[in-house]
Amino acid sequence: HRGESLVVAGEYESPAVHAVAHRLNSLLGNVGQTVTFAEAPETDDMPTVTDSLRQLAADMAAGRVDTLIMIGTNPVYDAPADLNFAQNLQKVRLKVHMSLYVEETSRLCDWHLPETHYLEQWSDARAFDGTVSIIQPLIEPLFEGKSPHELLAVLTGSPRTGHDVVRAYWQKARPGADFERFWVKALNDGIVEGTAFAEVQPTAGKGSQAQARGLDTAQTARQSTAAPAAGRGQPPADSAGLEIVFRPDPSIYDGRFANNGWLQELPKPITKLTWDNAVLLSPALAEKLGVSNEDEVELQYQGRKVKGPAWVVPGHADGCVTVHLGYGRETSGRVANGAGFNAYAIRTADSPWSGGALQVRKTGKKIGLACTQGHWSLEGRTHVRAGTLAQFRENPEFAHEVEAAEHPPANLYPEYDYRGENAWGMSIDMTACLGCNACVVACQAENNVPVVGKVEVIRQREMHWLRIDRYFTGDLVNPEVLHQPMLCQHCEKAPCEVVCPVAATVHSDEGLNEMVYNRCVGTRYCSNNCPYKVRRFNFLEYAREKKESPSLKLLNNPDVTVRDRGVMEKCTYCVQRISAARIAAKEEDRPIREGEIVTACQAACPTQAIVFGNINDPNSEVAKRKKLPLNYAVLGELNVRPRTTYLAGLKNPNPELESET
Repeated sequence: HRGESLVVAGEYESPAVHAVAHRLNSLLGNVGQTVTFAEAPETDDMPTVTDSLRQLAADMAAGRVDTLIMIGTNPVYDAPADLNFAQNLQKVRLKVHMSLYVEETSRLCDWHLPETHYLEQWSDARAFDGTVSIIQPLIEPLFEGKSPHELLAVLTGSPRTGHDVVRAYWQKARPGADFERFWVKALNDGIVEGTAFAEVQPTAGKGSQAQARGLDTAQTARQSTAAPAAGRGQPPADSAGLEIVFRPDPSIYDGRFANNGWLQELPKPITKLTWDNAVLLSPALAEKLGVSNEDEVELQYQGRKVKGPAWVVPGHADGCVTVHLGYGRETSGRVANGAGFNAYAIRTADSPWSGGALQVRKTGKKIGLACTQGHWSLEGRTHVRAGTLAQFRENPEFAHEVEAAEHPPANLYPEYDYRGENAWGMSIDMTACLGCNACVVACQAENNVPVVGKVEVIRQREMHWLRIDRYFTGDLVNPEVLHQPMLCQHCEKAPCEVVCPVAATVHSDEGLNEMVYNRCVGTRYCSNNCPYKVRRFNFLEYAREKKESPSLKLLNNPDVTVRDRGVMEKCTYCVQRISAARIAAKEEDRPIREGEIVTACQAACPTQAIVFGNINDPNSEVAKRKKLPLNYAVLGELNVRPRTTYLAGLKNPNPELESET
C-alpha cells in the first residue's frame, strides 16, 4: 500500500528505531501522503529531566538561589530522587508555589497561591501543527484563584487581568486598525488563522541513514530506553539483574489527575486495578521470585527503596518490572491521599524511564488491591469473537460458527410490535475498540454515576454502568489481548423484567429496558437474573457530598436523576438524550433524524466503534451494521435477543511474521 500506509515507532523507542521508521515511510512514498512534517512546537507532554533542572538543584544546594517561584509544577514530589529537590529547597530564602492544590511542594514553601483551572482562565495554546487557539474561560474562578499570566503580570510590575494580558500580546503580534475584527473572529472560530507551521520536507542525513541501515545490536541496546518487548520469551533474570521500567499511569498520568475520583476508580485497561498502582511482572518472573498477586515487594534501585504490591500480568516481559507514576501522594487532597506508592522516590535523572540492576525482595506482607475483573481467561467461551481478514474472506460467516442450533420460535415472553415507531439499538465494532476507557468516563459523567472508593470496589460494589471487559487468549508468554465494552444489552426478551415484583424494570414502547427508580425496593432479583451482570445496586448514599457541597452540585447532569441508596442502576441508552431529540422533533412536526441522537459513550469513542440509532430504519447506520456477516450477539444462545450487538474483531497479520512468533 505505497503512499497509503503508515509506519509508526513507539514514543519510548530509541533514536535508531525512529530513524528506521522514518526511512521506511520515505521508501514507501508515505511522506506528503499519510505522513507530513512540520517544525516541532513546544509541547506540554510528560515531564522530562532537563539540564536546567539539574542546574537549579545545584544552585539551590550551593545557596545561590534567593527567591524561587514555581508555577503549576510539583518538583518536591516528581523531581528525580537523586536531585534531592526537597532538601535543597530548604536553602532558598523565599519560596512561592502556585498550583491547583496544596501539594507536596506547597508545604515546604513560604507562600502558596491558588491557581485557576485551565477552564477558568484566559490563555492561548498551539496545536501540534502549530495552529494557535485562544483559550477562553468557561466559568468564573470558583475559589478566587489567579492564572499564571496574572501572577507574572504582578511580578513584572504591571498587574492586569488574564484577558488583558492575552489580548495585549495578540494586539502587539497583529497590529493594525482591524485588530478588533481579528480578535472577535479568533474567539468565534476557536483558532487563529495562518498560524499553522509550514510543512517541511526533511532529508535524511548521513547519521540517520546509517541508523536506518541498522546499528549493531549492542549499540541499539545501549541507546534504547524502552522495556524489552512483551512476549519475547526471554528467560527470567535473577532478582539482582532485573530492569525497572517507569511509565505514566493510564488513568492519572504523572499524578496531575490524582485528585480526580472518576480517574482513580477507572479500571486500568490491562490490569483492571483501581485506586492503586502495582509492581507489574510476568508470570515466569513471579514464579521465579515466589511472588503472587498482592504480595508486597521491596524495590531497591540506585541505592533507594520503595515498597508496593505485586501484580502478575500475562504477556509482560520476563526480565523487568513496570511501575506506574503518579501515586503515593501526600497533602494533595483527600481523594489522592493514601492511594498507591510513590515510584518517583527511586527514579533518577540519568535513567528517567528505565534502568538496570534492580533488586526485588518479597517482604512477606500483603496489600489488598481493588480489581474489577477477577477472571480473565475466555476458557473456550465465545462472547468475544475475532479472526483474521484471510479467515473472513474464506468464510464471511466465521463469527457465527459457534452459534447454537436454531431455537424454536415459541417462548413465554410477549412479542412487541414496533412498526411505525422507533426501535433503538446499538452496535459495537470489536475491530475498532481500543479498550481506552473513554466511554466509561463519559457514561459516568453523563449519568451522575457515583464514585464508591477502594473499599467498596474490593467488595465488588463498583457502580460503572459501562465496563470494558478484558480477556487474554493464547499462551501466558505472548497472549492476545481482547477488549469488549459491556453495558445493558436492552434485551427484547429481558430476563430482568419478569422477575421484578414491583414493576420497576419495564419494557418501553421503543424497546428500552427502563428502570423506574421510585418503584425499586432493592430486591436485586433483576441483577440475579441478568446474564450479562450489567446492573448496579446503590448500596450506600455515595452522592451525599454532591448534595451538600455547593461546588460539587455543579458536577451533576441536571437531566439525569441523582439516585439515593437502595435502587438498581444501569445503562439507559442515554434516555435523556432520546427524550430531548423526541421533544425537538415533535416541536418541528417531524420524525427523529438519523444521527440526531448520540449517546455519551458514542460521542466519546475516539475510533467510532460505537454506533447508536433506530434499527427500524433500514437506512440507519446501526441497522446496516446489524446486517453485516460479522454481527453477533453475546450469549445469543440464551434467546434474550439483545438490542446491543457486536461486530467480530478482525486483524490482518503478515503470515510470515505470524509464523515466526
